[in-house]
Amino acid sequence: MSKVPNEDFFSNTTMSFGEHLEELRKVLARAVIGLVVGFLIGLVIANHVVAFVQTPLKAGLTRYYAKKDIDTLIAKFGEDEVKGVTDYIEKSAYTFDFLYVEREQMQRLTNQFKVCEEFERLWIAGERPQIEEFLQADLTTAVRSELIKALVMIDMKHRKDSGEKPSLADYAEQFPDETQFQESDAEMDGSTVELSKPKTDEMVKIRVWRPIKTKVSALNVQEAFMIWLKAGFVSGVIISSPWVFFQIWSFVAAGLYPHEQKHVYIYLPMSLFLFLAGASLAFFFVFEPVIDFLFTFNQRMKIDPDPRISEWISFVLFLPLGFGIAFQLPLVMLFLNRLGMFTVQTYLKSWRTAVLFIFVLSMFLTPSDPISMLMMAVPLTCLYFFGILLCIYMPRVKSPFAEGSDVQ
Repeated sequence: MSKVPNEDFFSNTTMSFGEHLEELRKVLARAVIGLVVGFLIGLVIANHVVAFVQTPLKAGLTRYYAKKDIDTLIAKFGEDEVKGVTDYIEKSAYTFDFLYVEREQMQRLTNQFKVCEEFERLWIAGERPQIEEFLQADLTTAVRSELIKALVMIDMKHRKDSGEKPSLADYAEQFPDETQFQESDAEMDGSTVELSKPKTDEMVKIRVWRPIKTKVSALNVQEAFMIWLKAGFVSGVIISSPWVFFQIWSFVAAGLYPHEQKHVYIYLPMSLFLFLAGASLAFFFVFEPVIDFLFTFNQRMKIDPDPRISEWISFVLFLPLGFGIAFQLPLVMLFLNRLGMFTVQTYLKSWRTAVLFIFVLSMFLTPSDPISMLMMAVPLTCLYFFGILLCIYMPRVKSPFAEGSDVQ
């Protein structure tokens, strides 16, 4: 007959139903307070969060428009003919447009550049008398204005290089004709241009480079405000997640026995690490190939993307969340092994079925593209075997009951 131990192993360790409810109330209250504090902090940084999460989308849009321009050039001129231009577009994220300029205006700009170069040469050489001769010569108003403008621009440049802070008002005494100087100042700003009917047969086609511009649009008046609230809430959840996780696990630990409570301090940090690792993988490594893959269909159908910020925010939240949840697989395996539902041998024998299940799960947790599915399924397959290693090196704890005891 087995002996019944005199010591009650579970005295003062279990909780009644009422005590569980009271503990749950306290845990929920502390978790809600943490969420509120995190939400307030999230509202402060919401603008930066929205700008940050747009980074992969804008980078994808830049690559899309660069590739579009490159393909257009190759189709029109041939790959060998535009090799240097396409390489520059790809590396610098600049593209170009063709503009038409009136030949007369083109000549005016050319003459102005020549005047500036000549004045700068004379200024550096210290030929002040020649400059004065130019200004005192019998010149037309337009030519004199160009000379004064060039002189002022060069003088301001050199004074700035010397550490000064010149302004146009400094030259009022040197040029007493205030009206003329104001006209010259206006021409420097490009605000006065002689308008006349252009001659279409005298247009000059020029190439103008510009940075590739990307934008994310909001179609409703209230959409930006709602995005701000959503970004603040999500940021608050992430900021307060360690505190919330701790409260949840502390509630679970309160109902466990001493030999079980120590596992909480193993599962909690491991769970947080796996969640953040999955979310980081999605944001920093998965978004780029997924966006490029989806934009290929825009290019094939010749439909330029015009993404909305609300839809993009939802996409940004869904994919990392799916990765973070899926990366809990090793802990789930270890937990089931601790409960005695699955053994290491069962995991090893069923690895083919498990891999198939992982690919099916990845299909549901990712958008409708094969790239994101594969980039989730492959790490999860590795984590499946990592979970087997956890079960091997963290075996089930022996029973706390004394040997030979038989509690009835």
